[in-house]
Amino acid sequence: MSFKLFTDYLEHEKNYSGHTIISYQRDLESFQSFITNECKDNEVAHVNYPQIRNWIVHLVDSGISNRSINRKISSLNTYFKFLLKTNSITTNPLAKHKALKTSKKVQIPFSEQEMNLVLQELNQDSGFEAVRNKLIVELFYATGIRRIELIQIKIIDIDFSNKTLKVLGKRNKERYIPLINSVIDTLQSYLGERNNLEVIKDKSFLFLTKKGVKIYETLVYRIINDYFSKASSKVKRSPHILRHSFATHLLNQGANLNAVKELLGHSSLAATQVYTHNSIAELKKVYANAHPRSKK
Repeated sequence: MSFKLFTDYLEHEKNYSGHTIISYQRDLESFQSFITNECKDNEVAHVNYPQIRNWIVHLVDSGISNRSINRKISSLNTYFKFLLKTNSITTNPLAKHKALKTSKKVQIPFSEQEMNLVLQELNQDSGFEAVRNKLIVELFYATGIRRIELIQIKIIDIDFSNKTLKVLGKRNKERYIPLINSVIDTLQSYLGERNNLEVIKDKSFLFLTKKGVKIYETLVYRIINDYFSKASSKVKRSPHILRHSFATHLLNQGANLNAVKELLGHSSLAATQVYTHNSIAELKKVYANAHPRSKK
């Protein structure tokens, strides 16, 4: 069966990104494939909870993590809610489903020392790719934007006079982030290098490859991983850890949680509070060193 009505709904009414919509579609097609093989029925709308439970057991046996399984079930649940909304079904078979338990992963941010080591190394090189990579690291750390948000930045999104950056976040929500002077300086240096490229195909986008085309996700990840592998022994070295570092370092310096929430583009404080873990650890250390009774 086709899920086009549902994906149209996600795109036009829910304003989900193309990447998110593709994830939903893959999850639904995976479930459809399972019920076609196991139940000889290719209509997702006809299924009952025992059939869904069999799929969950199948996913667990396949070695898929509980977190990934919960995401797939969430996709299916969103589809059933859409079918209810359009009167295609009368009951949601997942109405009483409880998510599988998952362990809370603590994301360890880069330390300020690790950040300084990487930024010092980036200052040593010149040329288009070196300046571009420096700007990518600085922008992640100075703004906390997501990888996809960085890739989608257009030159017209930068307001040099007001020192702000317009970012298109999840569900196409716009937000404006202030830019510090060091980032403005690197931006201007990069634009000078960018203008000297022999060919520029994707002219509207800020970040390009040396061939003049829009930068892509795996390249951004590789840039971050390569530079931070020299300065950090942490297992995970990704753009998301830089976002985590931005939030944690701001909170450690006393930034207001609501302000950090707005900068990150979170819809609720609950999402931002994930980043307070390391701030609490920092507070405990300060408290232990400063409080008179802690020394007894």
